[in-house]
Amino acid sequence: MTSPGHENRVGGSLANGPSAVVRQDWSRAATPWPFEGRAEGFDRLTLLNPDVGTTHTDLGIGRLAPAGRVPPHVQSYEQAIYVLAGQVAVQFEERAYLLRPGDFAFIPLGALHAFANHFSEEARWMDVNSPVALRRESGRRDTLFPSDSPDRTTAALPPDLADPTLRLVGHYEGTGAEHVKSAASSPARGRESAGMNTALLAYSGISVKMLVDQNRGAHLLTMFMVDYEVGGAAQNHDHPFEEAYFFLRGDTDFELGGQVHHFGPGDVAWAGVGTTHACYNTEGGRVRWIETQAPAPPQQHSYRWPADWERYEADYCRGGSDDA
Repeated sequence: MTSPGHENRVGGSLANGPSAVVRQDWSRAATPWPFEGRAEGFDRLTLLNPDVGTTHTDLGIGRLAPAGRVPPHVQSYEQAIYVLAGQVAVQFEERAYLLRPGDFAFIPLGALHAFANHFSEEARWMDVNSPVALRRESGRRDTLFPSDSPDRTTAALPPDLADPTLRLVGHYEGTGAEHVKSAASSPARGRESAGMNTALLAYSGISVKMLVDQNRGAHLLTMFMVDYEVGGAAQNHDHPFEEAYFFLRGDTDFELGGQVHHFGPGDVAWAGVGTTHACYNTEGGRVRWIETQAPAPPQQHSYRWPADWERYEADYCRGGSDDA
């Protein structure tokens, strides 16, 4: 794996589509310009934004020092976060939750929210925004600070994950190696409630758990976790939307726009609209990443498999398009 700080690769071509590979370099972290002079102890490492070719994806890592705070504000974009380290108090309107690693949250467009770190360890979270944040030179603002907004972060409590009214916050750390078997190991009666809201999508040695989507009120983006077993494979395909991949665990080869890259924890990749990508986890151990999509996928035709269309051409087009 290439270590953090390695030169980033922004690539792609008209033939293969736009893509980017980004390694973490914390010397590039900065306080986002709308928070200058307002936030304390807060900065962000931007990993994906229009500088690397995105149109809809703004992904990075927020960092909040002990005693740091981001005051109550509203933004004209949707945001999803996944806590990576430490503990952070997050306010949503009049309520505040104390989030820890494995917790995630969705912040609707226009919702009042704030962050605070009341502990001795810095907090970090991955965040993704769509639409992308406005630049200072645009002359516009997408982050506003309403006057006299109460700060509720000092009253933050861990979320009650069994609360059926809890909508904007959840917790998920991925599947175990035998997650289906382990889920049935406790007594059948009285087992923790589970249904479609907790369901996994499993195929080809891969399990997918949706974290943020329309079920949580998101309309512009999705965020989910992907676990690959050894031998898990997603065949070469593309989408009519952008995808980003934030690697959490394990090492694997990943094909992006016809090129093979080796990724490990902390690495980030992005596939633009029409950029083919695939993963074949044939060596090492299990692999886990957080995946985001923007815009949110359509109800149909989210995937396009080149091999299927090539097979159709061979079977039904009399030897290929050159004969047309």
